Amino acid sequence: MWSLIVFLTGMLLAGAVITQSSSADSASRQVYLEQLYGMIRQANPSASNVSPLDTTWADWLKRTGELPPDFDAMPSIPFLPDPLVLDEGNANIPITTMAQWEEKRAWIMREIQRWVTGTLPPPPENMVVKMLEERKEGEVTVRLVELRFGPQHRATLTVELLIPPGERPLPVFVTQWNHRPWALIALRRGYIGCVYAAADIKDDTEAFWGLYYPQYDFTCLMRRAWACSRTIDYLYTLPIVDRGKIGLTGHSRNGKQSLMAAAFDERITAVVPTSGGSQPPWRYSSNKSDSESIEDITTTFPHWLHPRLRFFIGKEHKLPIDQNHLMSLVAPRGLMITTAITEPRGNPWAVEQLYQSVESVYRFLGAEDKLAIRLRNGVHTIQARDVEDYVDFFDYVFGRSSLQTPRRLFFEYSFEKWLELSGERIDPLEYPETGYEWRDAGGETINNAREWEAVKPDVLERIKWGLGEEPPIVFNQGPRSLADNRRRGDDYIGKTISRPEADKEMGRMVMGPYHSSPLGAYQYANLYYPTDARGQLRGDNLPAVIFLHEYDYANGFARAVRPLFKRLTEKGIAVLAFDFVGFGTRIMEGTRFYQRHPHWSKLGNTVADTQAAVDVLQGMEFIDDDRIYVLGYSLGGTAGLYAAALDDRIAGAAALCGVQPMRTATADKGIEGLRAFSHLHGLQPRLGFFVGQEARVPYGWHEILGCIAPRPLLVIAPQWDKDAPLENVTACVDATRKIYSLYGAEEQFEYRTPMDFDCFPQKRQWELGDWIGAAAAR
Repeated sequence: MWSLIVFLTGMLLAGAVITQSSSADSASRQVYLEQLYGMIRQANPSASNVSPLDTTWADWLKRTGELPPDFDAMPSIPFLPDPLVLDEGNANIPITTMAQWEEKRAWIMREIQRWVTGTLPPPPENMVVKMLEERKEGEVTVRLVELRFGPQHRATLTVELLIPPGERPLPVFVTQWNHRPWALIALRRGYIGCVYAAADIKDDTEAFWGLYYPQYDFTCLMRRAWACSRTIDYLYTLPIVDRGKIGLTGHSRNGKQSLMAAAFDERITAVVPTSGGSQPPWRYSSNKSDSESIEDITTTFPHWLHPRLRFFIGKEHKLPIDQNHLMSLVAPRGLMITTAITEPRGNPWAVEQLYQSVESVYRFLGAEDKLAIRLRNGVHTIQARDVEDYVDFFDYVFGRSSLQTPRRLFFEYSFEKWLELSGERIDPLEYPETGYEWRDAGGETINNAREWEAVKPDVLERIKWGLGEEPPIVFNQGPRSLADNRRRGDDYIGKTISRPEADKEMGRMVMGPYHSSPLGAYQYANLYYPTDARGQLRGDNLPAVIFLHEYDYANGFARAVRPLFKRLTEKGIAVLAFDFVGFGTRIMEGTRFYQRHPHWSKLGNTVADTQAAVDVLQGMEFIDDDRIYVLGYSLGGTAGLYAAALDDRIAGAAALCGVQPMRTATADKGIEGLRAFSHLHGLQPRLGFFVGQEARVPYGWHEILGCIAPRPLLVIAPQWDKDAPLENVTACVDATRKIYSLYGAEEQFEYRTPMDFDCFPQKRQWELGDWIGAAAAR
């Protein structure tokens, strides 16, 4: 692996010029770059070059001498930036006039080219058209042309037109080479099908790089988007084309380029960028959401986007722009945001956040009816029924039909709507400001375990208050043995989502309704267990782990956990996992959660499900009732710590990125903080009353952790977790140590702070698995 030390030395020897504000400032950025490079995964060796002159990102860094931006000088915007605000994070000027909006549009275009796409050449003025072929297939005219333009006409682009009979001029359905069958659907409905060669299967734009670089450094997807605009140039020369009715669509990486093309070319009347084109905003695509993050996209496909974007891995909240900005450039023209609700690398919740942000721009421009959202069932593949809906949308935007795309949202929560539903009102000023002190009801310092045990019930009641009022339920007996495993698989969504599969050393039992009884109130769960050479259960009286997943709205616990499950089962530990309400197989269960339970909370439901999982495990004849642990990452870590605090049957807990300080990590410091739980994800609405008064929250994270003492506890807090600053987590941990010391159990509490950002790589999964294995063996 190429070393940053070699890079820094080589950069100096090469005489690279670093135009930064000061040598001290440059030195700090160099140190940051070296740390970043050591943390992120390296690009696939078979991936395409990052530029015509650079094979890898390391080569690009060495040649250009570029350093990360001065993040300290940039505003922190933890939530989606507002397209209708000028100078966000500083002056915060609301946009109220068209002149201001045009100013913002120009700014967005500049920033996107700087950080994401690279710069665009101007439209060529020397295009010539060469006819390659024209023939009749029935009543359809098939025309194949080659466009030549650019320096010495060395840039070429192949375009195919499928021209139906009918009254001229005709609307046009534009798409990429590998989506030609889509154009056939539109052709049947009276559209000219237009297919251009800017896709993996046939990409004429590869040559553009060398022709325009380095004056214009547009990268792969933007080159392809620019090729779409050259296609529009050609269409505009044809009398048979209705210039006001040009629709563009593309899927996955082609969806990304379609959105870019429509954002930068106002001649495109409507666009449907599907799946990858509805890329969740990067702020909500970090590792904890298990969707396509900046790290994923820039290392798996390093040629797609500009090398500068990689600087923002782990610093997504510092990125000046986001996907909602790009979509806003399409307004007031037609835009359908569409993806599958269970995309393997998707995030339907984040896509809805995009929609609601962009909707404000369409409303400002008086074009709300030109914006649509369509979340389909399934995973990544597009079917004919989907393309038919895209043509329906074009028909509506073009005035060919009155059929609007139905608007259906699965995550339409807001704190304000919850207030209406619940009728709850809390004055935070009635609560005292509290720090990390340990005091009894009389205000005296707690000095021993007995005194802590005396106040602990009150602490637990305050924690329960934050989770809401749990509805009554009775015990539900789960399966007693593997012989009860007669139902293979959960509902149809569970068959769509890929769960970790069984193998020769790891068995899998799906616990569902009817034969093996559901988890809690009619919920499915999956149990993984160690097996011997015959595929039979290995061992008896096994320890067990309840795994609790991250913010993976599309897939629940499905993704990227196989290394962890294998590590645990190899150690003779059973693993039980399930989806949280509102996630994976339970997305629709969460849609109207607060209409059904206005005084409870989704996090409270998850904690209750975790306690029900303990019930199930304790009822299984081969599980040791006294060795049931919880282990979670991100949201799952948070839920597991709450559950362990409230349920003494849980033998111990391990959490990665699970401690999210409420009283000190505040939005005014550029951190999601409390608002993420109360306003953004709708996990704990009651805490929303304390936004702006975080020091008055009735309980703190040190108290949650203190309630787990003296049981084994591991807290892992990466040093670069943007949502949980290390100093805030450390303050909670330092306070918690005192409670463990009161029990004489200091060795039971471990705190680790790896040099990393919020992520769940295999090495971290093994670390957690090894800790649980050691705890279970004590």
